[in-house]
Amino acid sequence: MTAAIGAREIERFRAALAARLGLHFDEGKFGFLAEVLGRRVEAAGQGSEAYLSRLETRRMPDEVAALAREVTIPETYFFRNLDQYRAFAEIVLPDRLAAPTVGRRLRILSLGCASGEEAYSLAILVRDMIANPACDVSIVGVDVNSAMIEKANRGRFSAWALRETPEEDRRRWFRADGPDFILDDAVRTSVRFEQRNLIDDDPQLWQSSTYDVVFFRNVVMYFTPDQGRRVVDRIARALCPGGYLFLGHAETLRGFSNDFHLRHTHGTFYYQRKERAESLSSASFPSDVRHPPIASIAAVPADADSWVDAIRRASERVAALTDSHRPDPSGLGSNVVTATPAWELGLVLELLRKERFAEALAIVNAFPPASGRDPDVLLLRAVLLTHGGQLARAEDACARLLDVDDLSAGAHYLLALCREGAGDRAAASHHDQVAAYLDPGFAMPRLHLGLLARGVGEHSVAREQLGQALVLLQREDASRVLLFGGGFGREALIALCRTELLRCGGTA
Repeated sequence: MTAAIGAREIERFRAALAARLGLHFDEGKFGFLAEVLGRRVEAAGQGSEAYLSRLETRRMPDEVAALAREVTIPETYFFRNLDQYRAFAEIVLPDRLAAPTVGRRLRILSLGCASGEEAYSLAILVRDMIANPACDVSIVGVDVNSAMIEKANRGRFSAWALRETPEEDRRRWFRADGPDFILDDAVRTSVRFEQRNLIDDDPQLWQSSTYDVVFFRNVVMYFTPDQGRRVVDRIARALCPGGYLFLGHAETLRGFSNDFHLRHTHGTFYYQRKERAESLSSASFPSDVRHPPIASIAAVPADADSWVDAIRRASERVAALTDSHRPDPSGLGSNVVTATPAWELGLVLELLRKERFAEALAIVNAFPPASGRDPDVLLLRAVLLTHGGQLARAEDACARLLDVDDLSAGAHYLLALCREGAGDRAAASHHDQVAAYLDPGFAMPRLHLGLLARGVGEHSVAREQLGQALVLLQREDASRVLLFGGGFGREALIALCRTELLRCGGTA
């Protein structure tokens, strides 16, 4: 039967899976999809055309459930990515329990829970952390795969599923039964599992402001972009203000949602729903770093071996050559801005390309007040201030940008430069890590992390980061090189990477 299935049928099947389950399969999975389609056509006892037509036009919940069992093959284990569980136990739980809207009620949701290891891990932590027996705790695991739900309810797991479980928890909450381990009934009965399709507009699952914490790890990466955005939007609405969202380590909300603030503690990233989060001061929410007051660029030693100094020296060389071309600032309002429509950034970018930063900044500063909420204008202002050595003002511009777009990788990279200029390498490294997390294809934070690491003798870290930067620079977007290259072109940055790699014992 499979041999009769052609590319057209596979394309239709792929589109149907996206519509019914939200899942994306690239062309490399066409062989797998052909096998699945062949089996489902045979089970239905009809031709592929009739089967696909029914799948495309009818609800067919039983068939969608069967497809979910075929195409979702999850592999997970207890306490996967332990740093996120530490953040949950030490930051998230205390914060939510202290929230006046929570009181004695706590609602936790594990989406894409597979065979239950994640939800049960959370239940174990909750039992350890909450001593008050009057606290009403609800932990719900949801998955579209009914076979996984059945396995979760059994509470029977292999030794492999417990490979990252702390020994104390293993002894306390599991008992051996042949090659497997049986979860203690006290934990097993504290979690409820439900088969649900996350792309359905399910009013019971997505009740507004219901959940305190949602774990949605290693799921959205398998969704189509449109379906992923819809699910994240539903999660945002279903979370209480100030509630928390955990994604997988390789996943970010960049491009999906602006309803969350990014949090970074315990060496991991997670998100907090806005509203309550906006009322938290930096002192009231812990972070992996603290920011002391920024120093003036003039206070940085002239012989300091830093990327900020390299940018400053490049800017000064260009300034010496272009001073004679700078217009009188008093004439900018009549001579330049009138020729440039509001929010028209073409001239500014051209001046940036020519490294005429003061002229470009003067034009940006003359934009109408409403431009102060435009992320592109805010980013460009922060770039120009950084290149011009006005690091205190640049840091303020980055803060304004993050107020508008909390997930701006560019703002965090510029903050890394500002912090390095202030002599605060720990905070510089923190912001570089945030930028690299938010945009894994962004070369400059990797380069900067490598330079920071080499500067303090951490050569293995430097080699790793510089090596990644070297690969990313080869395909970095030209406009991003212009914005963040500090006056250096792609080839110069690649040459810098190779030189620094050799200096720390790497190969270029």
